[in-house]
Amino acid sequence: MEFKHITVIGAGTMGNGIAHVFAQSGYEVVLMDLAQEALDKGVATITRNLDRMIAKERISETDKTETLARISVQTDLEKAVSKADLVVEAATENAKIKLGIFEKMDAHAPAHAILATNTSSISITEIAAVTQRPEQVIGMHFMNPVPIMKLVEVIRGYNTSDAVTQATMALSKDLGKVPTEVNDYPGFVANRILMPMINEAIETLYNGVAGVSEIDTVMKLGMAHPMGPLQLADFIGLDVCLSILEVMYDGFKNPKYAPCPLLVNMVRAGKFGVKSGEGFYDYSESRKAEKVSAQFS
Repeated sequence: MEFKHITVIGAGTMGNGIAHVFAQSGYEVVLMDLAQEALDKGVATITRNLDRMIAKERISETDKTETLARISVQTDLEKAVSKADLVVEAATENAKIKLGIFEKMDAHAPAHAILATNTSSISITEIAAVTQRPEQVIGMHFMNPVPIMKLVEVIRGYNTSDAVTQATMALSKDLGKVPTEVNDYPGFVANRILMPMINEAIETLYNGVAGVSEIDTVMKLGMAHPMGPLQLADFIGLDVCLSILEVMYDGFKNPKYAPCPLLVNMVRAGKFGVKSGEGFYDYSESRKAEKVSAQFS
């Protein structure tokens, strides 16, 4: 399989990061979102991240110019996918929304195109079932921040073909990533292990065992984690953490995946972490949020 034209659906944190790495690796990329404002913000984020790479002498000004030149934007999904060899969906972690997007992707993308999702927990098999090409549907779970993190979980659904899996693995390597093939079960590998740990850290806080900074300090200094689980939850998004835990709890029917009541209440209160300005930590000043992101640059 030959990949030249890549479409990324969703210009948020994950979507613009995915578009960034494909364009930097030489692929023509269409970044699609319903809102022009989201696209403008996504391209601005890519530009800032490229500038950081220049400052650290990882790329040149020419590399930046060429990378940005490979990215075009589009608000019309039908036009965005019309020439795609691969479409990567990176919309919000909501099954109903993703299924609707995949129905439209399937209807308008070329017959040969692989349809991938960046979902971190939702069933690839379920997503594939709404298309007429389930053998060409696969998971490409990039890690945040995408330009920095090396791992890509490549998740094959029940009907995903060997050829599509192998092509996706090879493509991920071409991006400079380390792909790891996993099977389609709730949470896959990364979140099946990570989210219960984050949830337990929230339970530890909820039960009054220790405070936020104390819990994070124990995990950073005692377990050599680069970031404590509560700070990491803020960075991921508490709403995203809740959504993933709910998918896992629904999928396994095991109480160990039940979200902590504190997490539920924080999300209800609109405290999502870095993106909302407040979570377990205070990010009300934009500089604080940028400082957290810079730790991964």
